Amino acid sequence: MNRYRLLAATLFLASCATSTGSPTAVDPVVTPADEFYQSIAAFCGRSFAGKIVANTPASAAPDPFEGKALVMHVRDCNENELRIPFHVGDDRSRTWVITRRTGGLRLKHDHRHADGSPDAVTLYGGQTHEAGTAQRQEFPADAESIALFRTQGMQASLTNTWALGIVPGKKFVYELSRPNGRLFQVEFDLARAVATPAPAWGASP
Repeated sequence: MNRYRLLAATLFLASCATSTGSPTAVDPVVTPADEFYQSIAAFCGRSFAGKIVANTPASAAPDPFEGKALVMHVRDCNENELRIPFHVGDDRSRTWVITRRTGGLRLKHDHRHADGSPDAVTLYGGQTHEAGTAQRQEFPADAESIALFRTQGMQASLTNTWALGIVPGKKFVYELSRPNGRLFQVEFDLARAVATPAPAWGASP
């Protein structure tokens, strides 16, 4: 049994009420966040190529994402956490960490150096404030991240909102937006898996 089948079985058992002869047993509510999480978990172990579909406003400085091969790898999965490395060319510093929390989901960005040590700007992100949908969840920057950005002099990032979207079997979208009009989106083709990349920096082989 592969990792996804184990995970799917665990999530199914966690979401079902068991009846031991009582006709009043009630199935718990499956939230949009639960459905969203399970939709991503279904791709555990697989990798997908992406492309930039929005990157505004244009910057005069060189963009670290433009012109690079973009690959996401749904690498580590259990009933409470998904770890998804996001490779940008040869840069394997980024991993998205999606965690199930009471009331929703949390997204964090784990940034590492090539030797595996944490970057000065790491583990930032936020938790969902709204129910969202089975196809889209939004993560406004949390207090911990805002404090980190202030310490690092990253004023523009104080109003960050990240979003993840999925249309199962079709596409996965990573998004960063700000009220000032900043919008960055990468869309991954879920219809066609690609070769598994090398592990993210700091991850086990």
